Amino acid sequence: MSDPTKKISAAQSPATSAAHTPPPNERGSQRHTIERLHQWETLGYGMFIHFGMSTFVNLDGKVYFKPDGSDPPSAYAPDQLDVEQWISVARDAGMKYAVLTAKHIAGFCLWPSRHTDYSVARSGNPTDVVGRFVEACRTRGLLPGLYYSSYDNHHRWGSRTRSDFPSKAAFEQLFAQRPRFGGVSCAREDDAQRMPYTTAHYQTFQTAQITELLSDYGPIMEVWIDHPDVMGRGYRTFFYEHIARLQPDTVVLMNNGLPDSTLYDVDYAWPADLMAMEGGVPPAGGYRKWRLIEDRWYYLPGEVCDSIAPIRKDWFHLPDDQPRPIEELLRQFRACRDGGANYLLNVPPDRHGRIPEVCIAALSQIRREMEL
Repeated sequence: MSDPTKKISAAQSPATSAAHTPPPNERGSQRHTIERLHQWETLGYGMFIHFGMSTFVNLDGKVYFKPDGSDPPSAYAPDQLDVEQWISVARDAGMKYAVLTAKHIAGFCLWPSRHTDYSVARSGNPTDVVGRFVEACRTRGLLPGLYYSSYDNHHRWGSRTRSDFPSKAAFEQLFAQRPRFGGVSCAREDDAQRMPYTTAHYQTFQTAQITELLSDYGPIMEVWIDHPDVMGRGYRTFFYEHIARLQPDTVVLMNNGLPDSTLYDVDYAWPADLMAMEGGVPPAGGYRKWRLIEDRWYYLPGEVCDSIAPIRKDWFHLPDDQPRPIEELLRQFRACRDGGANYLLNVPPDRHGRIPEVCIAALSQIRREMEL
């Protein structure tokens, strides 16, 4: 998810401002009213659910950002899939919403998409996970959100992804030559041609898939878009506006991929309704919700996302996973609460399709300590 090479600051980017508050009586240029965004902020605590092809395939480190999209659908084969258990665990933990990885970088879809055969429909377990997830949320009082990765190693059609680099070091070396991240300028013209991107064919596919997700499953509270840089500013703006047309009440997060909320690369992740802080915490003085972006004020709530276990496999479950120390999780949660940001905690199901008991115990302890 995150890009460890990104180091742009608000002060370095001409598109952002370090100012903290708008002029008096400013309502902002954001799509949603401040009252609607306050409703999202009151949710406070949610469950991120990373589940899919990456749960089942071995990431051997030979290719950067695996899986490479070549694993057969049959590799996905949960034998005790219990989506209702996931949401019951989230509810019992005091969470108010959940976000599911409908499609991660492997390109495998957790719903029977009409636009590809690379989905649960052809897998070892044909359950429509997205459908079950949305229904489980609604019957248990949680609001459903969907994650979608624009970086897709299976559906290429000429697109270039980070997995095309022979190593992580090679990718970082190219990024280090750039004066800023997410824009079109590079140290050399040939570097710009080597950066990850998506083709018009892939963009048509992505638009069709998000239309499917936002038309077939009822209201979706949050749409969480990962690796938005590969879309480019033009298509990303169209995509954001398309989501807003399909579901005007949803909030859209384009993952900035950075832990520090003082950092925001507009060329990488704008437009959006929310700001991600991946693996970080709000600053000591609190999260700054008002942003001056391209000479306009926006009210931009923040969401910290991190995992209950140390991230060793791109956020997905490993058989020997153990939760991080409870005090570490509590410190992060308290920093979010005190700093005015939501906390989206990843609790990935195992290969059977269930959340492990060791994670459930940790969540119960967090609820007691936080008095949720």
